[in-house]
Amino acid sequence: MTALPSTDETLLIHRVVQRDQTALGQLYDRYARMLYALAFKILSSVEEAEETVLDVFAQVWRDAHRYDASRSRVDSWLFLITRSRALDRLRKRQRQSKTVEAATVAVQTAADILPEEALLITERREQVTTAMAQLPSEQRQVIELAYFQGLSQSEIAQRSQLKLGTVKTRIRLGLKKLRGLLEKN
Repeated sequence: MTALPSTDETLLIHRVVQRDQTALGQLYDRYARMLYALAFKILSSVEEAEETVLDVFAQVWRDAHRYDASRSRVDSWLFLITRSRALDRLRKRQRQSKTVEAATVAVQTAADILPEEALLITERREQVTTAMAQLPSEQRQVIELAYFQGLSQSEIAQRSQLKLGTVKTRIRLGLKKLRGLLEKN
């Protein structure tokens, strides 16, 4: 594979801005393996590394107009996006694992709970976990931030760079769907 000069890569980005799918394909063919290797090194997961690379090229398709050749080369820009996406996934995985761990510890450390109550709590926790997994990821994220990390709706909006109204709507819709899922059980 011959290396494209930097100006050719910049031209590919400009073609992507013009919605040229062939240009995006050429960028993908050139960089997908390297970006996958970086994502895999961070995530240690084949599936998540593959999803990260797809996320990166979806972002390139959406945000190619934001690329600034005076600030970085195309490959540096792609590596930065990949690193950022992979670290976001890693943090999300760690948050989810901490949430499950905290719920498990809470149940295990409640020594004064009767065995029957502990069983009911465990069953309900499993139902909630299963129901949460069925929510769209956008709704699940804001609910987790609100209920498991204790953030206010304003704090969620600021952290996730969403409008406050969007956060409120996602929480409301997510809780409504969650309630429906839990009522089925």
